[in-house]
Amino acid sequence: QVQLVEFGGGLVQSGGSLRLSCAASDKGYAMGWLRQAPGKEREFVIAIDDKNNTFYADSMKGRFTISRDNAYNHIYLQMNSLKPEDTSIYSCVASGRMASMVKGHCDYWGHGTQVTVSS
Repeated sequence: QVQLVEFGGGLVQSGGSLRLSCAASDKGYAMGWLRQAPGKEREFVIAIDDKNNTFYADSMKGRFTISRDNAYNHIYLQMNSLKPEDTSIYSCVASGRMASMVKGHCDYWGHGTQVTVSS
């Protein structure tokens, strides 16, 4: 069982930036973020595997960046140019395959952290 703990989140004005981080209790998994806003379906945000290959949802390209510190099993999500529609609960996830994560099928989930972007 892999434990995932998220850090960061909070309230930011439109156009601002936030950084989320996630610590995993084990290594070797693809990791990433999914998000879900109230009344909306969960959507894939971004992912990175243990070889630093990345995959972004189209709407995040150019604004969100993911990075990974394999020595400490941490991933980081830098979110820039935030918009009110980015308001959501962001969940850190881990999976044996990044392809399944993109489809929302993740082996392990964090509890989630709230990101609120005010207009």
